[in-house]
Amino acid sequence: MSKIKKKRFEDLTTISDLDIRFVKIMQFSGWLFLLLIVGFLGAWLLLDAVLEIINLELTATSFSFIIFTGTNSAICFALATKIKNNLDNKRQFFLDWLLGEFIFCMLAVFAVAAYQF
Repeated sequence: MSKIKKKRFEDLTTISDLDIRFVKIMQFSGWLFLLLIVGFLGAWLLLDAVLEIINLELTATSFSFIIFTGTNSAICFALATKIKNNLDNKRQFFLDWLLGEFIFCMLAVFAVAAYQF
């Protein structure tokens, strides 16, 4: 029997407060976009379909608002989950997210402009 105690080597991955705040901010923005789209569609359904107070039409502006908020909600939740699971590449994920958001917003602006033209 060995009298030397074996030390446990634990793989400690410490998460800094900045990382926790960043993930929570991304999750909060995802919830904000999700509540925004649910509120918009809920008001639309209530005022147009149920109460028939206002006759609303699906225009290019409202359609782009629905698409923009829905996809941004999904993208924010995906980024928060991806960063939470892999903290080593958080900078690269964030830069990819910024580039993706920029490209998506530019495509949305051009699509609405082409639809209006």
